[in-house]
Parts: sequence; C-alpha cells; structure tokens
Amino acid sequence: MAKKKSISQQEIISAYMDYILTHDEQPKSVYAFAKENNMEEQKFYEFFTSFDSLEQSIFKIFFDNAHSVLEKSEDYLTFDARNKLLSFYYTFFEILTANRSYVIHTLEGKKNSLKSLKKLVHLKKRFTNYIEHLNIKTIDLKQEQLTKVQNRSLKETAWLQLLVTMKFWMEDTSTGFEKTDLLIEKSVRASFDLIDTTPYKSLIDLGKFLYKEKMHMN
Repeated sequence: MAKKKSISQQEIISAYMDYILTHDEQPKSVYAFAKENNMEEQKFYEFFTSFDSLEQSIFKIFFDNAHSVLEKSEDYLTFDARNKLLSFYYTFFEILTANRSYVIHTLEGKKNSLKSLKKLVHLKKRFTNYIEHLNIKTIDLKQEQLTKVQNRSLKETAWLQLLVTMKFWMEDTSTGFEKTDLLIEKSVRASFDLIDTTPYKSLIDLGKFLYKEKMHMN
C-alpha cells in the first residue's frame, strides 16, 4: 500500500479544481477525494471544513494573490486610490483569466444565483476591506452617522461594480478580453468622477459603452 503523502493547501485546491473540471461535479466525499489524491483525509480538514468552504477560499486566494503582487510593486505604493484600484482590477482579472475554465464553470449558468454568490463571500470581505483602506476621498458630510452610511454605500457600490465586471468578463469574446479592459477603465474612472461630483462625461461614456456591448451580445 502506497504511503500517504504530505500535501499543501495549494495542492489540495489545484486537485479539487482539476476534479471539478474533469468530472463536472464535486467529489462524492472528502474520503473519496483524499483517497484519489493519496492523502490522509485529516489533511483536508486541516485547511477546510467542507468542499463549500474550499470553494469560498479559492476566490479569496485569487484576491490575495493579486494583492500580494501589487504590494511588491514600488510604483503601486505611490499611486493614488484611483490608480491603485485600476491596478488591482487588471491584476485580479489576469488571475481570473489564468483560471477562466474553473471560474466559468463555478459561476456561470447556475440555477441558484445566490449559491454562486455564496462562493464569493470571502472574496467580498477581502475586497470591501481593501476598498475601505484605499482612503478614497469623499464628500465631508460633517456628521458621523452619515459618514458611516456613506462609507458602507461606497463599499457596497464597489462590490457591485466588481460583480458587474466579472459578469461582463465571463461573456466577453473579444481578443485578449480587451473589452473587459475598456470596461474597467471606464467604470473606475466614472465611479471616481461621481465621488468628485463631476460625473457627467464619464458616466455618459460608460453608459454608451455598456449599451453598445449589450446590444452586440444580444
């Protein structure tokens, strides 16, 4: 009988993603998955409580990898909030593209959209925390309660923007996903212009772009 091998969290994730794409379903059990990958079942539980928790961790790790790359860049550290967010988007979507088959399989065509969103719960926590610490300059409302509402609204709006961009990317058939890059540029610019209370040109430009692409996709 072959000796059970030691296995890392990343190796477990890679094996799981490969299983999903090969079999088009979750493994029947953690025991079966561990046996197929010649590891102790206990090793799986050192990192994850279930396959669902593993799936939630995958998108969190995508974020962590993108953020880690950015934090190592001296240029990124000197950027203002707008350019930091742009850099995050481009880096994050490069990572999504490298794992596109899994992302599409996991999020696209699900009958229960809430189940898909559940897989992004840890990503949302990471991303909204990131937005909070970008120190985006907003209107000074001079009232603590209103400022809290404004900050919460900013994080939720940024999260919605990320979801919309992910949805667009999943449907993007342009070479090198160049239309997604355009959407990122226009939407980030428009959102910051809105905060600066000078939104009109950027919002109209974004609206025209989305309308044109939606008509084309239909």
